[in-house]
Amino acid sequence: QVQLVESGGGLVQAGGSLRLSCAASGSIDSFNAMGWYRQAPGKQRELVAVATRGGNTNYAVSVKGRFTTSRDNAKNTMYLQMNNLKPEDTAVYFCNAEIRTWKTYNYWGQGTQVTVSS
Repeated sequence: QVQLVESGGGLVQAGGSLRLSCAASGSIDSFNAMGWYRQAPGKQRELVAVATRGGNTNYAVSVKGRFTTSRDNAKNTMYLQMNNLKPEDTAVYFCNAEIRTWKTYNYWGQGTQVTVSS
C-alpha cells in the first residue's frame, strides 16, 4: 500500500510563491507516473502537472510557465514549485501516484490547501 503525504500549502498573496512536497512511503522509481491535481470549491478535480517515469512532463495550460514539478528519488519526494500565484490557483492540491501492472492502481494524498489572496 502506497501512502502519499503532501505538505507546503498555505496562504500567500498574489504574485507570491509556494513549494509543495509529496512524500511517498515507497520508492517513487516504482511509479509509472506522479502528478499534482487540484480541486477548488464547487469544481471538479483537475490535473495540474504529471511526470512519467520516462521523463515526460505535462502541465495544465493555466499553470504552464509558472509551475514546475521535480523529484528527489533519494528522498522519495516530488515537489511542485508554484510561482506568480494567482487567486484562481486557490484550491486543495493533491498528489497522485500511478502504478500500472496488469491493471492500473492510483494512490492519492490527503491534500494540502493553497489560498492565494488578491
